[in-house]
Amino acid sequence: MSARFGLRFAQQSARQSPSFTTRTPFQFRNSIFRRWQGTATNPAVEGAPPQSTWQRLLTSEVGIKTVHFWAPIMKWGVVLAGATDFLRPAEKLSLTQNLALMATGSIWTRWCFVIKPKNMLLAAVNFCLFIVGTIQCTRIFLYNQSQKGTKGAIEQMEKDIVAPAKKLEKKAEQKL
Repeated sequence: MSARFGLRFAQQSARQSPSFTTRTPFQFRNSIFRRWQGTATNPAVEGAPPQSTWQRLLTSEVGIKTVHFWAPIMKWGVVLAGATDFLRPAEKLSLTQNLALMATGSIWTRWCFVIKPKNMLLAAVNFCLFIVGTIQCTRIFLYNQSQKGTKGAIEQMEKDIVAPAKKLEKKAEQKL
């Protein structure tokens, strides 16, 4: 027997039809360990009454009873935390942290379209995380460029104003 022998296995095998021995091991395993599905996703149930929106939300593969719903809800907290940093000055922002937000958002947005079931709520939150990271990284880069420009402007001002002033000061000292 397999390592998964337990109460569920015993209950399922007791309910099996006599033809379960003719199934392949793969079919047998899938029939035993199949996840419960509601009528909204189970095509075998025909003639079932139409479900309301609330019932479909409860029985969906990405419904309110699953991690596919609650993980994105919790991840919106990360997006909001990154968005509140819009109010902080750019010199106080961490480039590595915001690059991590940007990378996480882009990687997981792509992954949301690969996994089954496709989770659009998770894709939306990850895309927003990517946008927040991109905006913050842009702010940091623009701030750094302005600082380089400011240093260059100070050096130019020193050449234009301070150097001639020092020459005038030397001339004045020589005349005295």
